[in-house]
Amino acid sequence: MVAETPPARHDDLHAAFVNCTLKRSPEISHTHGLMKRSIALMQSQGVSVDQIRLADHDVADGVYPDMREHGWEFDEWVDLWPRIRDADILVVGTPIWLGEPSSVLRRFIERLYSMSGELAENGQYVYYGKTAGVLVTGNEDGVKHSAMSTLYSLQHIGYTIPPAADAGWIGEVGPGPSYLDEGSGGPQNDFTNRNVTFMTWNLLHLARMLKDAGGIPAYGNQPERWRRGERWGYSANPEYR
Repeated sequence: MVAETPPARHDDLHAAFVNCTLKRSPEISHTHGLMKRSIALMQSQGVSVDQIRLADHDVADGVYPDMREHGWEFDEWVDLWPRIRDADILVVGTPIWLGEPSSVLRRFIERLYSMSGELAENGQYVYYGKTAGVLVTGNEDGVKHSAMSTLYSLQHIGYTIPPAADAGWIGEVGPGPSYLDEGSGGPQNDFTNRNVTFMTWNLLHLARMLKDAGGIPAYGNQPERWRRGERWGYSANPEYR
């Protein structure tokens, strides 16, 4: 039987949307234009949404929690980090340049990685129990490649990735209109709109499941207990037959 209404409420969930455009505000971001579709859908379900344009902040390059301790004069990552840490859902948006996600996205992934050794109260890595997806725009090939590398990075540090956790729009290969440009067809593209909707609802469903379950079970995945000798059934010398 097909449900006619959402199967659960989501008004206790918090989402962070991080736009990794190269442009600072108030320049128009085509990536933000696509992200707004997912943002509006989440907000219609009562989700609290925090929007961050990373290029608006002086976030240092590096893989340490505070790069001011490593020679940088400024590092606004320290202030942004709690907004990422406290979100149940992370959605990353990136444009494509030369077939790759933006350099700003790579910096963001590196700074996420810098915090990946932090532990939650239950002893798991800090990103466990959170879910993530990615949105991509451009006018050249690379949507799936950019989504693939980004989603791999996010799951590697601990995020849980739902089905169909990416969506994107590209125009014709080569110079041409971008997503928000008049006549691009981007906002009307049924394939993109369907995938954005599927991604958004799958993020909501999975975030709901994880929150209701108390996250990923804290068994077999706590680094401090491993260091103390806990092995949860693992044997260094398995008996082969």
